[in-house]
Amino acid sequence: MRISKVSTRKGDKGRTSLGTGERVDKDHPVVEFMGEVDELNSQIGLSISFCENESLIRDLSSIQQDLFNIGGEASLLNSDLNLLKEDRLDFLELNIKKYNENLPPLKEFILPGGNQFCAQLHINRAVSRRVERACVALSSEGVSVKNWLPYLNRLSDYFFVLARNVSSEKGAKEILWDRS
Repeated sequence: MRISKVSTRKGDKGRTSLGTGERVDKDHPVVEFMGEVDELNSQIGLSISFCENESLIRDLSSIQQDLFNIGGEASLLNSDLNLLKEDRLDFLELNIKKYNENLPPLKEFILPGGNQFCAQLHINRAVSRRVERACVALSSEGVSVKNWLPYLNRLSDYFFVLARNVSSEKGAKEILWDRS
């Protein structure tokens, strides 16, 4: 589907078209899900603007591509497409393991922060969780979410260990939750 005109006025009454052509209310679970995926993708784009590591920029950009694939499939409600390949879950798991290897064990919850890049990675983590919840809601409505849930679940873990790793590499102090 190619968009030749941005403003069509067809959504002015609270309805939108899915990739199938079907018209649905803008608060339909699939529209909510696609909006959450879009926000996460935008947050990752902001992260990339803070990143100086070319390899990490490629990794984050590949995650953006994955999210576009997921959003595109979602707009086609229960299609047979499977654009998110199984090896993408492996990619996340391998990177989680790699980034976690040299980190000290957690003794307490970590407050988001450290530096601007780390704080943004924590925002990505939190938004990933929201995308995952929207995916569960979509599944509860009977929409096929294919292999998206494991991927989205790992994605928040990926951003968490990546934020900790970047914090460590940049010498930023992790701020621990104070129970008092």
